[in-house]
Amino acid sequence: MNPNDLKQVLEALQHADVREFNLETAEYKLHIKRGQLESVSSAPNSSSQASSSGGVAEIQPSSSSALPTLALSSPPAKAEPTPPSTGVAVKAPIVGTFYASPSPDKPSFVQEGDRVQKGQVLCILEAMKLMNEIESEVAGVVSKILVTNGSPVEYGQDLFLIEPA
Repeated sequence: MNPNDLKQVLEALQHADVREFNLETAEYKLHIKRGQLESVSSAPNSSSQASSSGGVAEIQPSSSSALPTLALSSPPAKAEPTPPSTGVAVKAPIVGTFYASPSPDKPSFVQEGDRVQKGQVLCILEAMKLMNEIESEVAGVVSKILVTNGSPVEYGQDLFLIEPA
């Protein structure tokens, strides 16, 4: 499990408000527990634990292989809301993964500066293997794309800013 995979797991668990999570594979054991801890200990050649703001993540190699022990100091911070800007914000109607194009080899639905019509597809949000097209609610110009391709989005998160025209 690389750091990006771990970050995605932690973000998904945080969005789902999961308090404890265990995952065991042939290569490692992952135990994540959210909440206040009274004390944190770490012993040599054993699992590492770290706590800050009440989060703990622990990864242990299952075998004696040379897998590194990874300690996480705190759960990822929630995305700060984008400061209000001029234009109409297009918000995520569901939790999912943002895709700017219909497939990796196709161009983006829209780019900053593009003129869009009401009902035009702006992006796709994938939720539980279902692809949901997100359409513009107003005609205008895309002034800002607030999400990067492939990133997770929360319900109500601003995705685009559109200047009405």
